[in-house]
Amino acid sequence: MNITETTAALVLQLGVILFAVRAGGAAARKIGIPAVLGELIAGIIIGPYAAGGLPLPGFPHGLFTPENLVSGIAVSSELYAFSSVGAVILLFMSGLETDLGLFLRYSIAGGVIGIGGALFSFVSGDLTASFFLDARFMDPRCLFFGVLSTATSVGITARILSERKKMDSPEGVTILAAAVFDDVLGIIILAIVLGIVALVQGTGGVSAFGIATIAAKAFGIWLGFSAIGLIFSKRIAGMLKLFSGSYNFSLLALGLAFLLAGLFEEQGLAMIIGAYVAGLSLSKTDIAVVVQDRMRGLYEFFVPVFFAVMGMMVNVAEIFSRPVLIFGGVYTLFAIVAKITGCAFPALALGFNWKGALRIGMGMVPRGEVALIIAGIGLASGVLNNQFFSVIILMTLFTTLFAPGLLSFSLNIPGSGTQKPVKDETSVPLDWDFGSEGIAGLVINTLLQDLKDENFYVQTMNKDEGLSQARKDNISFSIIKSGSMVNIICSKANLPYIKTAMYEVIVELRRYVQKLREMTDAGVMRKEIAELDGGIDFNIFSLIDKKCVSTDLKGETKEEIIVELVQLLAFKGKLNDYDLVLRNVLQREEIVSTGMEHGVALPHAKTDGVDKTVISVGVKKGGIDFQSVDGEKSCIFVLTISPLKHHSKHLSFLSSITSLLKNQGVREKIMTAKTPEEIEIVFKEAASRIVQ
Repeated sequence: MNITETTAALVLQLGVILFAVRAGGAAARKIGIPAVLGELIAGIIIGPYAAGGLPLPGFPHGLFTPENLVSGIAVSSELYAFSSVGAVILLFMSGLETDLGLFLRYSIAGGVIGIGGALFSFVSGDLTASFFLDARFMDPRCLFFGVLSTATSVGITARILSERKKMDSPEGVTILAAAVFDDVLGIIILAIVLGIVALVQGTGGVSAFGIATIAAKAFGIWLGFSAIGLIFSKRIAGMLKLFSGSYNFSLLALGLAFLLAGLFEEQGLAMIIGAYVAGLSLSKTDIAVVVQDRMRGLYEFFVPVFFAVMGMMVNVAEIFSRPVLIFGGVYTLFAIVAKITGCAFPALALGFNWKGALRIGMGMVPRGEVALIIAGIGLASGVLNNQFFSVIILMTLFTTLFAPGLLSFSLNIPGSGTQKPVKDETSVPLDWDFGSEGIAGLVINTLLQDLKDENFYVQTMNKDEGLSQARKDNISFSIIKSGSMVNIICSKANLPYIKTAMYEVIVELRRYVQKLREMTDAGVMRKEIAELDGGIDFNIFSLIDKKCVSTDLKGETKEEIIVELVQLLAFKGKLNDYDLVLRNVLQREEIVSTGMEHGVALPHAKTDGVDKTVISVGVKKGGIDFQSVDGEKSCIFVLTISPLKHHSKHLSFLSSITSLLKNQGVREKIMTAKTPEEIEIVFKEAASRIVQ
């Protein structure tokens, strides 16, 4: 193919991948497994060994089957290169999110457990591969199986600990601290293994002196660049900020990651190591949070593509073959056992009993993103073939899927996990319902910033589930945001501190709200809205159903009228939760009245009590006081209820109905209508005439 055809094929492939990974990720989250597994499985399904290999017009060998296989990679070199950018972005963001203070603060406990788990896993993985491949311990293939066994992903562990209210338990704190150390340790081991593999491939053999030299070089390059980056981090950030605009310096920060990634690759180390160092260097600067936010879009685009491409390189026929299933099963079993024993034995020496040690070991079992990246590096370099790659995919899938059950089993064992009693070990949940997902998010962001200002180590464990942990000295607690709910789990001893922190956050936000009220006049804004002419979306009036229209409301007060309008919807099965909807409408009305001009009132609310936007209409002969803009009594009422979390036509309907009811003729026809059917027709015909 020429360059135009190659580009067109790549663009088409990316379009298919984007739809596949979104569907796979959503399906995975729905059944309670990490989105990355759904993206990986989506890649397997659409890959060249499955649906992607079926002939299509213009693609006789399938959409994803490359013309020439490069180093055994089953996707085109263009698509693989594109996905590699995702791996670089992933490790750059991981470096940015690494809490260096937490790493140093808990380096003893986390380091001992992390090193134990890594060493046991490496040796176990290498020896397992040596047995099945009948190869030496230092064989490059065995070394890769060893390093692949070390990587840990604790996103699932954090979720289970949160659900069981064990995030701030001694085991929970230790697992999460060890996970931070494990990230750094895995990068160092990978750097050393890549150096040894290069030496073995170049000379055909390796000596103890050669290993020591390679290890010193790999560790020296990593440590040297990391030290330089951290020492000069503020100056680097200052240089990046010379390019004004947060998007500009954020993109240049990513450019720095690309530069280091390329330099590390040229030195015989992996690109991802350079990317991680770049992120780690900027992690303690004032631009770190901004860069994370600005890079989120690129992350969501490139990283799922990377996982899909990893899945596409899995040979479906081989992954279910007897040799792969046997090798993969044994390798997975030893990967689980090695991580448990490697972490549990050091934990026993750090004051945990066998229950606590078992919990820590099982919490470190899941493998994830880094394992897939390392596997891709091994496949691209020719060290691993498709069969070995399938073994690694099986190990990643099974350790991730089995981890929740293993950890839950260990947590169900009654009794403390420490050798000596821990004061106030029992966790206490604190719940706040702020009635709005937006307000809850604002509270969480303010709280986390206040904690950072107090020198807390704040660690985000699972972005999709709003799960974070904060710790400082002997204070440790987890923070969970779910919709409008904010849940904090802490020990009894820390209750006064948590309640004081939340009180200060709420007071601070109330001060902001008061300032906002002083700067705006809601009455003036309502009047301006009522007097503006605007366009009308005719289709939106299909939401008005004659079954939810009343020509004779009985209420004599604002609250009674609202109750009648909500009941119209409830009687026709339009609501999931009548009490919640009514409460939300009344709460919205308390903030600022929805009485407009010329006898019109538009009460409304967003709520979890409905799945889609619903409307009810009512007419009150003689009208009532609804605190309208012009002081007149309100006679025509249109209630709009929309879902809180899903896409709706809330603003479109409010804007359209406001414009329509400015017409005096329309209002008169509604007031004189005899039946609900007539009112429905008045709205739709009037909207149709205006649109025309």
